[in-house]
Parts: sequence; C-alpha cells; structure tokens
Amino acid sequence: VQLQASGGGLVQFGGSLTLSCAASGFSSNTYAIGWFRQAPGKEREGVSCITSNEGNTYYGESVKGRFTISKDNAKNTVYLQMNSLKPEDTAVYYCARDIWNCPYDYSGNYYYTSAALDAWGQGTQAPITS
Repeated sequence: VQLQASGGGLVQFGGSLTLSCAASGFSSNTYAIGWFRQAPGKEREGVSCITSNEGNTYYGESVKGRFTISKDNAKNTVYLQMNSLKPEDTAVYYCARDIWNCPYDYSGNYYYTSAALDAWGQGTQAPITS
C-alpha cells in the first residue's frame, strides 16, 4: 500500500494549486482518501476527504468553498483543487487512506480519527506568499 502526493509549489495570495495523490496497492474505489496539512508549530488539520464507493466529499471548515476534492478511479488518484489561497494555507500537505470512510461531525465537516489513517503519502509543500 502506497500513496504519493505531488503538486505542491510556491503560490501567490489568491492563486490556485492542484495537488495529486496517487494510490497503489489498493483501489480508491474501495477506500476513502483524505488530505491533511500541517503548518509549522501547528497541529495537523484534516482538510478534505472523499469516500470510497459513493465519492461523497467532506471538508474542514477553514477550506470550505475554496477547496475541492475529486478522484479518478481509473487512475487511482485523488486530487485537491485549492483556490483563493491565503498565507494561512501555507503548510505541508499529506494524503492518507482513511479506513473509516471519512467520518464527519454534526456540521458535516471532515472529522478524522488518527487511528483510522493507516497509510500516508509523503508531504508536499505549498507555501503561499502574501
């Protein structure tokens, strides 16, 4: 089981960036995949998640309306389209397999449990300049 995140890079305030997470050893139609980020000195944050069969999508409150998660099951790849980027979006972004199929809270926000994230990709950096 492997996940490979890519697509990070320096972006200006208000710009866009698309991250990719290529999965191998399992199917994105069988397991959910989530995106996470960690900024220096901050805790890891669940950004978004897409479920296995149905492709339902969930987001963290801070990215709702700006980020879009999608997947191409034929390519076994999950994407994170990030628009209207802000300096506070600067972080290392990771993708991970979520074996609990994207749990969410009462507000419909992605609410992950660390124990459910059983495979991780390497991080990809996304520094956003003001």
